[in-house]
Amino acid sequence: MKTQDQDPVQNFTKLTELTYVIQVSEAMNQDVITVPPTLTMCEFREVLRAHSISGAPVVENGKMIGIISIEDLIKTMGACEASSSQAVNAVMDTTSVREHMTPDPETLYNDEPLANAINKFDKLNFGRFPVINRQGDLVGIITKGSIVQALLEHIHAAYSEIEVLNYPTGYFFEDIEADQFNLTLQYQVNAEDFDNAGEASSQLKKTLSHLCLHPQIIRRVAISSYEAEMNLVFWGKGGQIRVEIQPHQITLETVDTGPGIEDIEQAMQPGYSSAPEWVRSMGFGAGMGLPNIQACTDEMEIESTPGEGTHLKTTIYLENSE
Repeated sequence: MKTQDQDPVQNFTKLTELTYVIQVSEAMNQDVITVPPTLTMCEFREVLRAHSISGAPVVENGKMIGIISIEDLIKTMGACEASSSQAVNAVMDTTSVREHMTPDPETLYNDEPLANAINKFDKLNFGRFPVINRQGDLVGIITKGSIVQALLEHIHAAYSEIEVLNYPTGYFFEDIEADQFNLTLQYQVNAEDFDNAGEASSQLKKTLSHLCLHPQIIRRVAISSYEAEMNLVFWGKGGQIRVEIQPHQITLETVDTGPGIEDIEQAMQPGYSSAPEWVRSMGFGAGMGLPNIQACTDEMEIESTPGEGTHLKTTIYLENSE
């Protein structure tokens, strides 16, 4: 199956790149205000006022058992709308957080890329997510506001070093005199190697920077290679990433011997995912991998045989960054 963008020159900005570089831990609030399930809703209201927050994880015996928000408080008060203020206060004084919290809430892992968090906020439309480590311990809470703050801080730091947007595309190639020239890089990606997941894409990005390629080209390659690498780690049974750099284009190929894709057209639909539960539990498998790769590249070809594996080939033209 071969696909080609109608308008391949897209605005892959520093902001887009940062969502893959920044981890959730860098955007979360570490000083988490928690509440016990035995707290009355009236007391919970005072906690929100005192700390100027809009929600909090519910913790019992050191373990997070739920999350409660100002929306839950409003619903509780709304249920008593026809009653007098005294009746409302009486209900608020006798009903507990446990009765109104959301049990077993959706969470994010602290080592996930911020892009995963943004996708989850967009999909579920929540106001906040508790953040846990891989051991299941509560380590923070992340909101849309804290994401914006983290991105602004990183953008400020990035642009304090001057990024020249009129940088000549790949002027590294200008001094090379040859009828043909290409540079081939190859990376081995191991299945379920979560500790090193993303390392190949990081190395590739550094290499492209040394070649003085346009920053937007580097971003597009980095995002597409990261998504392809995650596919290899989680369900491709590992594989290889092969990158061929030529004066006018960069070609990236991945080959794996994984389970293959039953329906490529369906797999290309944003949000569609056949990821097993263990992959979803780690914060991945949101069904945006292939669509993100397609959005970052000028051409994309994918061939897959169920039970045998998948071959993905993408091309980015260097002149499109000018």
